[in-house]
Amino acid sequence: MTNRTPIIGGNWKMHTDLESGMQLAGAIVDYVDALTNDDEEQPVNVVVYPPFPYLQAVESITGESSVLCGAQNLWTEEEGAFTGEVSPLMLKDVGVSMVLTGHSERRHVVGESNALVGQKTQRALESGLDVTLCVGETIEQRTEGSTLAVICNQLTEGLESVTAETIKKVVIAYEPVWAIGTGHTASPEDAQSVHASIRAHIASIFTGDIADSIRIQYGGSVKPENAKDLFACPDIDGALVGGASLSADSFNAIIQASL
Repeated sequence: MTNRTPIIGGNWKMHTDLESGMQLAGAIVDYVDALTNDDEEQPVNVVVYPPFPYLQAVESITGESSVLCGAQNLWTEEEGAFTGEVSPLMLKDVGVSMVLTGHSERRHVVGESNALVGQKTQRALESGLDVTLCVGETIEQRTEGSTLAVICNQLTEGLESVTAETIKKVVIAYEPVWAIGTGHTASPEDAQSVHASIRAHIASIFTGDIADSIRIQYGGSVKPENAKDLFACPDIDGALVGGASLSADSFNAIIQASL
């Protein structure tokens, strides 16, 4: 990787309970904080994304550490009659500092559009949260050769209201949908190719300097066994980890592979 600080995210999805989530967070915090002395820069940024009911409890573990507590989703308004939704101000109130937008399961299971993802991204940034914007193609889109068209469209709409100033608070996560939870992983060469195309598209929307500085994670069945080869690619700046983030041993091994 380059001089961009790697970022490793653990998306717990709809897993853990209160006790196991706090234990998992504690084991990650202990490992990450041991990587850095007080007078050194953090060599890697780490974010955990617990389920909504456990955010405050997990943040009580991460709050005094260098590990960030993130949320898996948010709504586009700060308050109102939106039953079942969670606003960015509520997230900030319990210590959340980062949020996922556009995760493939929100797009393809819940049915969120590119436009809605863009609105959520804009609202999160306006509210002072950092954002990990997720993009990726399905197996059908990959087979028909439309991977880059799909991803570039997701990026364009997802970043429509993002400025050259606020893009500094955005991380991009490339998640090939066909590789999430399937055990299949894009080869390092294929992942690097898509990441390079994402960086080029960011340059076309903003500037080359912004594209060079933005961090792009890979997400799609990342495991300790394949992490180091993925992280050796010049345009892969970390990982958004699903199943392997539910074990402190495997997640910490992925963190270690990024160093």
